[in-house]
Amino acid sequence: MKLHDIIKDSCSVIISGDGDIEISAICCDSRKVTPGSLFVAVKGFASDGHGFIAAAIAKGAVAIVFEDREEAVKQACGASDTTMVQAESSRYALAIMAANFYDNPSRKLTLVGITGTNGKTTTVTLLHRMFTAMGYSCGLLSTIANYVGSRSYEAVNTTSDPLTINSLLDEMVKAGCGFCFMEVSSIGVEQDRIAGLEFKAGIFSNLTHDHLDYHKTFAEYLRCKKLFFDNLSKDAYAITNIDDRNGMVMVQNTKAETVTYSCRKIADHTCRIIEQSFEGMLLRIDDRESWTCLIGMHNAYNLLAVYTTAVTLGADPQEALVALSSLRPAPGRLENIRGPRDLSVIIDYAHTPDALENVLKTLREIAPDHELICLFGCGGDRDRTKRPEMAAIAQKYADRIIVTSDNSRTEKTSDIMADIKTGMDTAGRARSLFIEDREEAIRTAIMIAGQGATILLAGKGHETYQIIGTEKRHFDEKEIVNGIFETL
Repeated sequence: MKLHDIIKDSCSVIISGDGDIEISAICCDSRKVTPGSLFVAVKGFASDGHGFIAAAIAKGAVAIVFEDREEAVKQACGASDTTMVQAESSRYALAIMAANFYDNPSRKLTLVGITGTNGKTTTVTLLHRMFTAMGYSCGLLSTIANYVGSRSYEAVNTTSDPLTINSLLDEMVKAGCGFCFMEVSSIGVEQDRIAGLEFKAGIFSNLTHDHLDYHKTFAEYLRCKKLFFDNLSKDAYAITNIDDRNGMVMVQNTKAETVTYSCRKIADHTCRIIEQSFEGMLLRIDDRESWTCLIGMHNAYNLLAVYTTAVTLGADPQEALVALSSLRPAPGRLENIRGPRDLSVIIDYAHTPDALENVLKTLREIAPDHELICLFGCGGDRDRTKRPEMAAIAQKYADRIIVTSDNSRTEKTSDIMADIKTGMDTAGRARSLFIEDREEAIRTAIMIAGQGATILLAGKGHETYQIIGTEKRHFDEKEIVNGIFETL
């Protein structure tokens, strides 16, 4: 594709050189440059791509997109045959160019994005499964995995980089996918990873405490979430949870058609839990009843978001409910492993205060007379302010608490646990154990649990690794729990 076709609409660009040059690939990592590539120098958090322009040219880059003219000229010194393109924002330009390079694949299928603090992974996974069950070929872009039809690709970030997103969307189009369901993170929005994508629908789940290590303030976190809806087109749908206090804030400036859902108020689509147990819930959605094997009020919201989206996009309500009743939970979301002594070990990804409270509250409501043990930790090099909040929530609902490691990264696990401890009062600390080794902590939880107890392992969910320091170690809680059960 010619350079001028790639850079169209990429915001305030100035070309020095041949705009008709043929481009074979786009790269923002100089190590991936091949002859004929366009290299985009992006200013990142760990490094600045402007410092790698010379390396990219040496590897065969024929065009460079940059912001910092002085640094670019210095790096490109002597490379007179290289076309230089100055952009107001190379990060934004990268997203637009990626979409153009792959011939704007988001326009060729129905792209649905969901944003919010909790429920994103579950909702997009359930949407993917529901529409697949209804006979459609679908794609999925999520925290757990990316799918093109039934083919799986590893996911690195909640919202991937623009080149990966558009490459996968292009594969979906070529594979005949009619829909793609995608998680949209606040960081992904702020970093322009979704710029240039055309969404047919955007879903808002909820907004609670998370990512303040990155956004610094809750107001900035909200602004980035809201920006997703601000940028939806008039031909799109903005589907919002009006039970969340920010539900209508999200859509107040959108050009899209607003569709509401609620479990407590009058809305376009509503849901009520009629009954629930560890085996599932009976729901009344609008005027129809449906059984699901998922549990918890938070999953009632997730399922209602799925149903609302399906009906909004034209699905028959009854067909949607039939498909809904067959859905299984997303991996690592309230997964129940039954063991000796009638124990229930629940594995869940809950790693925010709101998510932890949702899960603990659900488990307490379902088995009010059973012992409830909560095992959790907090990620290192991440928002420290939520650590004491999670401790306070754990002591509110759990009979016993075990504080342990999560992904400690470059922080000391003992320091993270000390932060968590500050959120407990004297009584909470008295019924808590602090065990740094997570596998040993899981074993201890199972050993001290009484007959019929419920044990929540919070924070890891679908993850099959643990990051300690800079090392990524294999760590699969399901394997660990089943291994311990075999010895009892």
